[in-house]
Amino acid sequence: HMLLRAAELGAAPLACRLAALLQERDLFKGPAALDCDLTLRVEALLRFERSADSGGADQAALRAVQRESRLFLAQLQAAPGENVNDISRCGLLLSFAYPDRIGQKRGDGAFLLSSGRGAAMREGQPLARSPYIVAASIDDRATQGAIMLAAEIEERQLLTYHADRITEEADVYWDKESGSVKKRRRTMLGALVLKETSHERPSAEETANVLLSVIATDGIEILPWEKGTLQLRERLMFMHTLRSDWPDVSDVALIATLDKWLLPYLQGMRNLRDLQRVPLARALEGILDWNQRQMLEKEAPTHISVPSGSRVPVDYTNPAAPVLAVRLQEMFGQLDTPRIGGGKVPVLLHLLSPARRPVQVTSDLASFWRGTYFEVKKDLKGRYPKHYWPDDPLQAIPTNRTRPVK
Repeated sequence: HMLLRAAELGAAPLACRLAALLQERDLFKGPAALDCDLTLRVEALLRFERSADSGGADQAALRAVQRESRLFLAQLQAAPGENVNDISRCGLLLSFAYPDRIGQKRGDGAFLLSSGRGAAMREGQPLARSPYIVAASIDDRATQGAIMLAAEIEERQLLTYHADRITEEADVYWDKESGSVKKRRRTMLGALVLKETSHERPSAEETANVLLSVIATDGIEILPWEKGTLQLRERLMFMHTLRSDWPDVSDVALIATLDKWLLPYLQGMRNLRDLQRVPLARALEGILDWNQRQMLEKEAPTHISVPSGSRVPVDYTNPAAPVLAVRLQEMFGQLDTPRIGGGKVPVLLHLLSPARRPVQVTSDLASFWRGTYFEVKKDLKGRYPKHYWPDDPLQAIPTNRTRPVK
């Protein structure tokens, strides 16, 4: 392919010499062979052809390359001296033979090849400074290929002679540095980015889809889980433990269905800061139908009214055992443990001292009043003598005050 394209471009003599060099053993030996620049071999060959001066190169190899190149020239019917001295086209001609080995500089002698693979030159190679090269020989035994022979190619040559392989891509992506969604247009040659612009604004749909992927990757913790929203989710999880037909709102389930419950609320949002404005509670409520919303309020209430008249919040952190943390004095007069979940689940009572420290944890209030209360009462009466500690808690007046009831 290289020879045929070279004939079209009037560069057949140079291409024939390159083909011959690649088929024969290296012209250089010793330290000189460590330099991977193929144009140095072409120069040595041309010098030998002009003056029979090997310049330290292997004469037998030079003669073999010379013979091979003449055979190629005869096949192409090209004049031996035509454009042969224009060695700046070596990289271009090699790119016709190895289009998958066009390399773009990464730094420190490393190159990204158009095939998507990585390859590198030995340390100290002058060719490592070139923005673009074509690798004619690669040792693939290591994880990253070692470039043994290569030549420089100019970007303008790529744009001109590989236009049929160049594509234009629009890419909407997450920019971690700015924490926002951006859009870029890239001119690509295989895996190589020849040109990139990022001035275009992504559409609302493109932005929302990228935000969904970021949430799926980084976790739903990046969403604004305020106290009320967390409690709503925990209430939903409680209902799911009772009824398998209720929506699953675990991390895995929410991430798997982001496009259904969250996507409609991401319109107009473009960055992490915007995500903090997501109406998360409304989005979660949107998972439920009307009947489920009514059932949620009835069977998983946010608060429970206790005998003192206080409305105490229910803690659903553990969906298997919701907690009602309430001062012991506020429960005077109530025999049974409050129940939720349609009467199926007793709450776990954390009965608190006046200082709101737990003095008893129970899900059987009646048993507590009959037995443990009297031991707890002695301790509390000693620590809080000004408070009301009746002998019969079921006949006592419940209170949320800090002074005894007169």
